[in-house]
Amino acid sequence: MKIRAIFYLLIVGLMLPVSGIGAGFHIREQGAKAMGMANAFVAQADDPSAVFYNPAGIAFQEGTAISLGVTVINVPETEFKGTTRLGDRAPGLGVEQQVDTKARDDIFFPPNFYITYSKADSPWAFGIGVGSLFPLAKRWDTTSPFRDEIKEIAIKPININPTIAYRFDSLNLAVAVGVDYTYADVWLEKSAGIDAYAIGQAPMPGVTAIQLGQLEMDADGYGWGYNAGLLWKPSERLSIGVAYRSEIKIDFKGDADYLITTAGQGVYAQQAGYADMVYSTGAKTKITLPDTWSFGVALKPTERLTVEFDADRFGWSSYSSLDIYFDENTILADSLNRKNWNDVWAYRVGLQFAATENLDLRLGYARDNNPIPNSTIGPELPDSDRNNYTFGFGYKGERAVFDFAYIWVDFDDRNVDNEIQTGTYKSDAYLFAANLTYFF
Repeated sequence: MKIRAIFYLLIVGLMLPVSGIGAGFHIREQGAKAMGMANAFVAQADDPSAVFYNPAGIAFQEGTAISLGVTVINVPETEFKGTTRLGDRAPGLGVEQQVDTKARDDIFFPPNFYITYSKADSPWAFGIGVGSLFPLAKRWDTTSPFRDEIKEIAIKPININPTIAYRFDSLNLAVAVGVDYTYADVWLEKSAGIDAYAIGQAPMPGVTAIQLGQLEMDADGYGWGYNAGLLWKPSERLSIGVAYRSEIKIDFKGDADYLITTAGQGVYAQQAGYADMVYSTGAKTKITLPDTWSFGVALKPTERLTVEFDADRFGWSSYSSLDIYFDENTILADSLNRKNWNDVWAYRVGLQFAATENLDLRLGYARDNNPIPNSTIGPELPDSDRNNYTFGFGYKGERAVFDFAYIWVDFDDRNVDNEIQTGTYKSDAYLFAANLTYFF
């Protein structure tokens, strides 16, 4: 019953949406030990979270280990000051508004779970990890000036990653391969508005944009990918790691419900002969999650001190558009949204100091570059380059280890000037994480 309860809580937690803390909407925080070192962990990979960071690392671990963790994420408190357009984007249409608004605050608790196994006299090792790698959430007030762009968006993924590793003892080298299965649910809510002039109506005092209705879309889908890793330890004081995760293509299918306002009923009755208050149809979209390369070098200048340098490359150019197609277009036209994201790099340095036989202290810093160009950035993910400052500790018992970590994510101010808006986004975020690992 206890095991069943753990898995139930794990799945419920993974279905909660969180806002992307790494580049784009990637979550790099998949283990408290690594997080304490700014996720510079590819060349160490010496606890069960190696299944995510570098699966080759499990070949250097003996016995059976189970790790259960949780990350507490304060969704970025995003503020925008500037102007935005409500309604039609066509030249001469739409209503320009002065904006000083904040996104809604949220706190989420995505967990992670790992099991690894290796016999002491065998070069083979096996592991499985469950986590949430590419979640996204952003919520603005229902009366926000962004309401015709987004009121709420949530991508809620579950990633299951079984892996196998082999160690070449003569070379002190290990390699690994694994399978990535990702299931995700996507939820989208937004309003539809139109400039009164666009439909030949004279605007009322103070009201130049007419709200036609509210769209709610819910869809799910799944995709497959693979991952691989290599870990080489040429000496006791040096280790080198490389890890790769492939793209994952997810086709989403679901339903869209369009709740039409009283004003919208009049417009649609006149233009399309449709007078009902609810319009429902099937909907679909697709997302290609990026591939990821990770490179790391770990040094031990002294017996107690470990320093690691990592570089991660995210292939976000795979995210070229987010197009929504409806099965029937009497009222809702297909929504074609170009993204044209860029490939980006993140750079990390982490330190671990063995203060005592049982206590490790950790620090880290990362510079994480965002992939979103000025031309397509919007309120659903107002991302920017950021600095990550981390610290943590690990306490080791006879059969268990408790790890804790904290990150302050300091986003650069993001200036934007495109057809949707002109102004500045400001954000920051705070994360706490803890893992309990038990060894058999």
